[in-house]
Amino acid sequence: MRKIGLSILNIFIFLSFAQAQVRTLDKIAAVVGSSIVLQSDIELQYAQYLVSGQQPNPNIKCIILQNQLTQKLLAQQAVIDSVQVKDEEVDSEVDRRMRSFIQRAGSQDRLEQFLGRSVIQYKDELRPDIKESLIAQRMRSKITEKVNTTPQDVKRYFETMSKDSLPTYNKEIEVGEIVFSPKLNKDEKEFYKQKAEDLRARVKKGEDFATLARLYSQDPGSSPEGGDLGFFDRTAMVKEFTANAFKLKAGEISPVFETENGFHFLQVIERRGEQVHARHILIMPVTTPASLDRAKTTADSVYNALMAVKKFDFSSAASFYSDDKETKFNGGMMLNADNVQTRSTYIPTDKLDPQVALITDTMKVGSISKPQLFNDPQTRKQSYKILYLKSVTNAHKANLDQDFAKLKEDAMNDKLSRTISQWFDKRRKETFIKIDPEYQSCPPLKGWVTAESTAQAKIE
Repeated sequence: MRKIGLSILNIFIFLSFAQAQVRTLDKIAAVVGSSIVLQSDIELQYAQYLVSGQQPNPNIKCIILQNQLTQKLLAQQAVIDSVQVKDEEVDSEVDRRMRSFIQRAGSQDRLEQFLGRSVIQYKDELRPDIKESLIAQRMRSKITEKVNTTPQDVKRYFETMSKDSLPTYNKEIEVGEIVFSPKLNKDEKEFYKQKAEDLRARVKKGEDFATLARLYSQDPGSSPEGGDLGFFDRTAMVKEFTANAFKLKAGEISPVFETENGFHFLQVIERRGEQVHARHILIMPVTTPASLDRAKTTADSVYNALMAVKKFDFSSAASFYSDDKETKFNGGMMLNADNVQTRSTYIPTDKLDPQVALITDTMKVGSISKPQLFNDPQTRKQSYKILYLKSVTNAHKANLDQDFAKLKEDAMNDKLSRTISQWFDKRRKETFIKIDPEYQSCPPLKGWVTAESTAQAKIE
């Protein structure tokens, strides 16, 4: 169902170290306006950086302090400008982070044991910093809310770029897909459902749930943990799983039920408010040759229908027939995974699925491929796909005609960056800033140290 991101040992190390730092380090690392940054705040964030798998790097503390100063300066201006966040937004973010901590620890009890205090107490400690962070984000958005780019801005931005420094864009294509996933019929599913029923019967007769989960469950994330999913709320799982988990009492076992992942049954271990601690066993059906044949028959039929129409409507066919949830509502068009926020459909060929790249390499723009069998290396699932090559852009140096959209995004980012930098330059000169000598040689804090001298001179 999902994987626990950090081992319990790592969580223990992080939390134990963090608590020790809070107890022993109380030096003031910096003052900005009416706010202070404690050395313990920096050490806490650095500990989290290390636990995330990063290599030790003391310079990261400079960046942490820079981020803290930035956040506090924004938050102070937000008070002046009456920029606020609702309590519900803060509560939601606090709850989100706590769910993440609980999931990583494995249970709420384990997390509380590591913390040395209750989750409720820890939430109260987190809340002020999270609120300040959200307010700072809102203030940053307000500073840049009127920033926009016109075609003239894009042109000026492009013209200021040195010809030698113009970016080179790799070959890109726009490609659509209609995906036909094999579906088992009732009789084919029955075998896998019965396997789940048999395991449930063994649990009901007294066999150990965790042992059976380790031996037979096909959920790679929870099987090694005896099927244990930790605590989760109503938004964390697929709807069928949530419906079963939240209607049971502690100790009760659900009937076998089906989700998009396969056949499950679960046991609720504990209920705490709007969170459930449960474990489960998953049996995943295997694609049969017959189901693959049925998928191919459907794919061939759709392909023939498209070819029979002079101006085929690939977008409508994708939305009606495709089994891929990510592309079917986008006219079948694949999105650039490295640029999802802009929903760009231009995909560099070196970022394409090798199977897609192999097929589209021999296609003409505007054509569709015959149904081809695809193998997903991650899920190991098979499906048939019809591909549509909408456009091809060869590798080239950036130019306004071909790359206006990309250059507009770059121009916008440049304008946003300059707007924020100018705002900070002004506010730093007007605000009292004091930085501990330990951090004054930090390259990221160069502008802040200069601002400290300026602000101090004004006071004197």
